[in-house]
Amino acid sequence: MAGNKSCTIVEYFGGDDGYRCGYCKNEKGNFSHGMWSHTMTVQDYQDLIDRGWRRSGKYVYKPIMNKTCCPQYTIRCHALKFQPSKSNKKIMKKLSKFISKGELPTGQDDAEPMDSVCGEAGPRELSKVCHAEVKCAAVTDIQKEVAECPAITEVEKEAADAAPTGSETSRKDQVSVLDGPTTATPTKQGIGADPSRPPCRKAKDLRKERRLQKDQMRQQHTDGVSSIDSPTPSTPTQTSQPKTLEDFIYESFPDNSSHCLEVRLVPVSFEDPQFAASYQQSVALYARYQMAIHGDDPSECSESEFRRFLCDSPLEAEYSPDGPEVGYGSFHQQYLLDGRIVAVGVIDILPTCVSSVYLYYHPDFASLSLGSYSALREIAFTRQLQKQSPKLCYYYLGFYIHSCPKMRYKGQYRPSDLLCPETYAWVSIERCLPQLENSRYARFNQDPDAGDARVLKDVGRALVLYRRAAMPYAAYSRKRKGSSDETEVQQYAGLVGQDCAERILLYRA
Repeated sequence: MAGNKSCTIVEYFGGDDGYRCGYCKNEKGNFSHGMWSHTMTVQDYQDLIDRGWRRSGKYVYKPIMNKTCCPQYTIRCHALKFQPSKSNKKIMKKLSKFISKGELPTGQDDAEPMDSVCGEAGPRELSKVCHAEVKCAAVTDIQKEVAECPAITEVEKEAADAAPTGSETSRKDQVSVLDGPTTATPTKQGIGADPSRPPCRKAKDLRKERRLQKDQMRQQHTDGVSSIDSPTPSTPTQTSQPKTLEDFIYESFPDNSSHCLEVRLVPVSFEDPQFAASYQQSVALYARYQMAIHGDDPSECSESEFRRFLCDSPLEAEYSPDGPEVGYGSFHQQYLLDGRIVAVGVIDILPTCVSSVYLYYHPDFASLSLGSYSALREIAFTRQLQKQSPKLCYYYLGFYIHSCPKMRYKGQYRPSDLLCPETYAWVSIERCLPQLENSRYARFNQDPDAGDARVLKDVGRALVLYRRAAMPYAAYSRKRKGSSDETEVQQYAGLVGQDCAERILLYRA
C-alpha cells in the first residue's frame, strides 16, 4: 500500500497465563495470545483484526476463545446499510437540543448502554511484555536494513506498487474532510456536508409548512372530502422521507444557538501542531474520565499511562491514491464544545474499515449519551470516507461479549456480523445470537467441513527477523540448529494466518 518499503515487526508471547477479567472479575479467567508490535502496516493490522486480534497501544492480543471466561467476538457493522433506530434518533435529538437551547438532560438516559464505544482495550497488566519496548532499541535501524534485504523483496512487492501522497497532504488537508459537516455552527445555503443537496431551510419555515399541511388535512376530514377530490395541491416537503443519519448529525443550527459543537480529526503524532497543542488538555480529560466513570486511582491514569494506552500506536501513517484523503493510521477525533475538548474518540483508519479503539469524555456531559453519539458519528464518518475509498465500508466496534450484558449494546448497530472463531468467516449476528444464548463459546459457521482457509500449512515459510536479517523460518532453523521454538512459531503462524505469516517479521533474539 505504501511505497516506503515499510514492514511489520512483532514479538510473540504466547498465552499460557491467565489474568484478571475486566468483565466478570475472574482473577485468572481471562486468557489471550499476545504480541508486542514494534511497527505495523495498516494492511497487516487489517488482516489481523479479521482473525480476531485487537490492539491496546502497541500490544496486540487475541482472546483464546474456547478457554477464556468471557469470549470476545470481533464485530463489524455494515456502515452503508446502517439505519438509525428510534433510540439512536433520540440520542441525536437530545444533543441537538442541548446545542440549540442549552438544555442539559438530567441523569443518565436509559438508552445509553455504555461508557464508551470500546470499553475494552485488552490486558492492562503488561509488565511481562513492556520490556519489549527497550529490548529492540534499534528498531529504526533494523527497519532500514530490512528494507534493503532481498529476503523480503517478494513479500513487500505489492506494498511498493502505490506511492504515498507525500508532503503535499498537509495537516489542513487531513482535517478538511471533517471541517464542513461536523461543525455545528450555522451553514450558508447550498454549502455543507453535501453541496449537491438542496439548500438548508429555516426551522421556522418548515414548522409553518407542516402546520399548514395539518390544517388542510383537518379541513378535508371535517368536510368529508377525500384527498383525491380536493383541488388543493399538497405542498412538497422533505418530511415524507425518513431522515438519514447524516440529516441528524449534520443538522445546521440557528445563529442564536446556545453552543457550538465542532468535531476535529487529528493524527496521533506529536509532529502534528493540533495534536501537540491539545495533548495536555486530552491528558487531563482522560484522567478525569477514568477516575469519575471507571473509578481508577490517579496512578492508573497518569500521563505515561495515557500515552501508552491511547497515543502509542504501532501503525505507520500511510497514503494511497485510492485511499481516503486523510490517509490511514491512528487518529483522535476530538469533540469541541465552544472550543473546549469534551470528548475524544480514538480510531484507526484501515484499508476496509474505521476501527473504534476507545472513547473518553467529560463526566459533566454523561447525560448526553456521548458514547452512543460518538458511535453514530463514526459510522457517518465511515460512510464519508467510503465515498473516497470504495472498499472502506465497515465500522468495527471492537469485541462483542454476549456473556457480559453491558457489552451487548454493540449488537444494536445493525446490520452487523460476528467473526467465527474457528473458520474466520463473517456471520450475521441474527444467526449467532441463538447459539450464544446456549453457550458462551460458539462456532458460527454452520458448515461442519469448513476450516481456516488462510492457515499456513508450511511453517518454514513464516518470516523471521534474526540478527537484523529477514529470512524464512526454514533458513532460521538451519542457522539455529537444535532450536526448541518450532512449536511456538507454529502456534504463532496458525494464529496470524498465511498472509500475515509471510509478511510480518517475527523478531527472534
